[in-house]
Amino acid sequence: MRWLWRSVVGKLWLTIMLLVAVVLIILGMFLLQYIDIAFDEPNRVKVLFVYIGIIGFLLSTFFAFFLSSKITQPLLQLKDAANLISQGEYQTRVPMRSSDEIGELAGAFNRMGADLQEFITDLNHEKEHLSSVLRSMADAVITLDASGQVVLANPPGEQLLERWRKADWNQPEELGALAPGSAPVPLRELFRTVTLEGRDLSEKIQVQSGVWSVVMAPLKSDDTVRGAVAVLRNVTEEHRVEKLRRDFVANVSHEIRTPLSMLQGYSEALLDDIAASPEERRELVQVIHDESLRMGRLVKDLLDLARMEAGHVELNLARVDLDGLLKRVAHKFNVYTLDRGIRLDYKESSEPVILMQADEDRLEQVLTNLLDNAIRHSPDGSGIRLALEQVDVDGIPHAELTVTDEGQGIPEEDLPFIFERFYKADKARKRGQSGGTGLGLAIVRNIVDAHSGTIRAESEIGRGTVFTLLLPVEAKPNMS
Repeated sequence: MRWLWRSVVGKLWLTIMLLVAVVLIILGMFLLQYIDIAFDEPNRVKVLFVYIGIIGFLLSTFFAFFLSSKITQPLLQLKDAANLISQGEYQTRVPMRSSDEIGELAGAFNRMGADLQEFITDLNHEKEHLSSVLRSMADAVITLDASGQVVLANPPGEQLLERWRKADWNQPEELGALAPGSAPVPLRELFRTVTLEGRDLSEKIQVQSGVWSVVMAPLKSDDTVRGAVAVLRNVTEEHRVEKLRRDFVANVSHEIRTPLSMLQGYSEALLDDIAASPEERRELVQVIHDESLRMGRLVKDLLDLARMEAGHVELNLARVDLDGLLKRVAHKFNVYTLDRGIRLDYKESSEPVILMQADEDRLEQVLTNLLDNAIRHSPDGSGIRLALEQVDVDGIPHAELTVTDEGQGIPEEDLPFIFERFYKADKARKRGQSGGTGLGLAIVRNIVDAHSGTIRAESEIGRGTVFTLLLPVEAKPNMS
């Protein structure tokens, strides 16, 4: 009987049955005492009451089923449809069987379902669009909740987090960066500031050898910060280029300032007739001439290096006999080495080394820069050795050329930077009076790269430096 009280039809049916019973009982109480007096056959009247009760019961039951078909079934259909929509079946609809309030309710429910389906579809499209945008971004995007836990990251962001988790963090407070799901250490301070101030912030952070530009914005809900989203871009190369640019400007200014000052000073001395004799005037003019040549070399090297780094290296490719080239270059430098008592030895290869396609003038420029560098940084009475051999590297024949000096050497921490522009290892090496432009090794590297070769340097403080060139004997496709 409990189900009767849990449904509208059951309550209506029981109510009608109760009303019929009450009416019959009231009628019976008032009429039964007059049946024997007013009617000849009272039993027939009692049977009539029984028939009336049965008919009342059947009519009330029929009325209850009628209400069930008109009220309860549409409501049950609405309930089932609501359950289906709550489970994600937004296309569910209910039939409209009447135009009364139940029919209007069904129509409103169907409109609600259609609007909800359209809204959810739009949300899914926006979600897919946002997901596609995040996946296609080269920048790392990381979303954090209010407690600083990572809740979302695009593929570059996941790779960055994984790389930072595997990093060798030295400080104990940074060990938390290894915990999965936690905010990485480099972002924690910025995250605290963003959540406290509730505004966008951007800054550059340095993590180990990389530099990252971070833009972090708070995620707000009803004036409450519920997290933050960070966009990280790797600007290591831009940072390095900017540093090189600043260093380049500073170095160029420094290199040009010295000869300009000397040119100005000695020319003013000539104009003021400070030189009392022709010899002194000749000496001043010679200094002006030497400094102008030095400035000319600097400008020429700068132009050559700019063209090379821009990819405009023009090579006149032909067969080159490296033995003959090294002999000619060594003979050219004998005059300079004899003046300072420096021994210049050349060890010929056991067999002729021929490069099938190379630019002889450019290779001579490489050897000239290396030998000039070695002579300027070698003490008097020391030795410089040239050696040439043909070796196999991964089964490919290469010409191996070494230039060895007995100078003071280059510190190990400076070796990775010696091929940069304006590098001067003043910590261990001393310049001659004429000095260099600081561009020679940078030009050498670019020429060797244009020949698809490699160059490396090995040095030991107090023992000297060895430059080793590897040039392919056969031409490679990327040589132009």
